[in-house]
Amino acid sequence: MQMNVGLFNSIINTSQDCVFWKDKDRRFVGVNKAFLDYYGFDSADVLIGKNDEDMGWHTDPEPYKQDELRVLAGQTTYKVQGKCIIRGEERDIIASKRPLYDGDEIVGLVGSFVDITDVIRSENKNDGSQVLYTIDDLRKYSYFDRLIDGISLEEILDPLTGVLNRSYSIKFVRSLIFEKTPFTFTIIDLDNFKSINDTFGHAAGDKTLTQVTRGLAEYAKDCGLVGRFGGDELLLVDLKNITRDDKIHFFNNLYGNSKALRTDVYFDNGSAFITGTSGAASFPYDADEYSDLFGLIDKMLYLGKHRGRNCYRIYEEAVHKNIEIRKIAKDGIYTNMHKLKKDLEKVQGFEQKLVKAMPSLTEILQMKDLLYVGPDGKMKAVLNKNFLEDASDLCELMKDDMFSESTLDLVKKYSPKFNQALIKNGFESVLVCRIQKDNKVKGYLVWAVRRSLRIWQENECALIFYLAELLADEEF
Repeated sequence: MQMNVGLFNSIINTSQDCVFWKDKDRRFVGVNKAFLDYYGFDSADVLIGKNDEDMGWHTDPEPYKQDELRVLAGQTTYKVQGKCIIRGEERDIIASKRPLYDGDEIVGLVGSFVDITDVIRSENKNDGSQVLYTIDDLRKYSYFDRLIDGISLEEILDPLTGVLNRSYSIKFVRSLIFEKTPFTFTIIDLDNFKSINDTFGHAAGDKTLTQVTRGLAEYAKDCGLVGRFGGDELLLVDLKNITRDDKIHFFNNLYGNSKALRTDVYFDNGSAFITGTSGAASFPYDADEYSDLFGLIDKMLYLGKHRGRNCYRIYEEAVHKNIEIRKIAKDGIYTNMHKLKKDLEKVQGFEQKLVKAMPSLTEILQMKDLLYVGPDGKMKAVLNKNFLEDASDLCELMKDDMFSESTLDLVKKYSPKFNQALIKNGFESVLVCRIQKDNKVKGYLVWAVRRSLRIWQENECALIFYLAELLADEEF
């Protein structure tokens, strides 16, 4: 059966997709009935001979113009997500376009699109998912500009968080390395994320991920892109903050002033304070291959977790080159307890045991010094013999055998002298363990750090508690 104009029009006007065709100057030549109905036109006369800019269908028409110019140069696009303005409302569409040929000559283009606004809104309402990057956002980067016309935005983005998915995050990083473009690569792990799922349910976990990624994407919008590596691990590719000072400034603001980390997330059944641990390194200064660069940020992430989470670690060759993560990670809590016991069993005297314990505590816990408070209420340091402070009201704080706080709010409320001693020496977070024998309190171990919002880990608390038990038989 030979195609004629009448049959062609019948087929085109039966389609529920909006179909249009243009000449080589991007001016409309014809549209189908679904197109006219979508825009509310009675006939095609209102747009024949005009282009998109004449019709005012895009807030920023330039990307769409460039898209069609690429098609007129011989490219084909398929299911590309975009936006258009319909009767004053911005709508989401997916469009496909291909060149029209007369022999070997391109004489125009044909395209079709469908409206997906309601689908996106319904999905966002039902499952909490979001889309944080548009086609225009990604076109700013040469890697995505080269491929965005051939694949859909849906294929590039993580379906829940709306940032780059794992595959395209890695491809983007590899493309920057191939192009020799300097950048800082960061991995961010949300602290104690499993407990949110276990306590509040997986819907709360999803809300946490969407809120954090939204905050990160907003914070990093002028310098790079955010991706989801998997689970609660996120990636950040930063093309702006490369020097050490710039990175420190970037992370200080991220942890101190942004809405991404150290923020509350509210659920139907409660709320959680969200923190994260970050590890960062830069190409090509720290490593010039992907595997080496990822190895460095993974090492920095581990060191951040080992430091107490809720912090960032930036790779510095002079400091971190010879650190062996396997050596740090190989021993479990029981091995460390056994090592601590062996160190102390042949030493007599309270202070002598503490001095003997310090090398192990420094290696295992990355502790710089340990404080202790005796029956006289004086707080001393194991290694700094000049450290002496009044902590005589510490007992008012200790309702249980162990107390930890990521701030000093409760310390200030119940033990102002102890609080003043901590503040005077720049401490912002504290862990305290009671030393007692036969229900008689003999003193306290104090681990204080010069960092607020430090998250005290279970293995750290267990080791300090065990040390207090080993010291319980000794006299101050």
